Amino acid sequence: MAGVLDSVNQRTQLVGQNRLELLLFRLDDKQLYGINVFKVKEVLQCPRLTVMPRSSPVVRGVANIRGNTLSILDLSLATGKPALENLPNSFAIIVEYNTKVLGFLVRSVERIVNMNWESILPPPKGVGNDHYLTAVTHLEGQMVEIIDVEKVLAEVAPVSEQLSVSIGDEETSSKASTSRVLIVDDSSVARKQIIRCLQNLGIEVVAQNDGRQALTYLQKLVAEGKKPSEEFVMMISDIEMPEMDGYTLTTEVRQDPSMRDLHILLHTSLSGVFNQSMVKRVGADDFLAKFQADDLANRVIERIRATDRK
Repeated sequence: MAGVLDSVNQRTQLVGQNRLELLLFRLDDKQLYGINVFKVKEVLQCPRLTVMPRSSPVVRGVANIRGNTLSILDLSLATGKPALENLPNSFAIIVEYNTKVLGFLVRSVERIVNMNWESILPPPKGVGNDHYLTAVTHLEGQMVEIIDVEKVLAEVAPVSEQLSVSIGDEETSSKASTSRVLIVDDSSVARKQIIRCLQNLGIEVVAQNDGRQALTYLQKLVAEGKKPSEEFVMMISDIEMPEMDGYTLTTEVRQDPSMRDLHILLHTSLSGVFNQSMVKRVGADDFLAKFQADDLANRVIERIRATDRK
């Protein structure tokens, strides 16, 4: 237990410092890729796979790992590249995304590097709409690509965006129709999911692509004499974003007297004890793992009702 707590403490030191750790890996001999270490549970030599009938071609099989049956996805195939060959010499990166544990099959695993989110940049312009990148960075003269895993998972195992909840009472419904929510997320798939969810509640949405862009937007509102907490019922922000992550964005907002009372929900595919500790440390109001439409809708409805009681 002491080892786990030490690890939590070490990683929470990164909070508000706009830093992350990337696990570097390859899908072929050339391109280098990265994934946030917080999403990684372990790295294994490719385990024995059992092929499942009628599963997505991207799922190369399932494996029994520590008593749990996990789907193993070929990350090369999932991003439009040739399927990985020589599986016995490949590796499985066991990750937790959106409260689900699964494996990503990769050719090789390199090392872990500590970086600043300011060095993580949006994909270059001109790459089109069909790419699977959420960000890029440079390391020792080589480009590192960070894959939009949420897009991969949305294609392999789509989540329902239909709401089974409703606002219910007429008063809250009327308030929702005049409410605005600021959302911040670098994944185009995640932004669209959140926007559709909130629009189904009749709420107006303003979207920003990363923490730096969102902070600039909020500072502009303040410069115009507006109060963000009066402009928006809440801000829903991802954590992993290029240039400025959600932790640092929250810290910046809380340190500014003109915007510190803006209600902040961190909505992320990261989960576990590390993340919960960090959320408390930066002073976010709430935390929700992606993506469950009903859960998100309920949090927004609760917030609207709370503002009515003030």
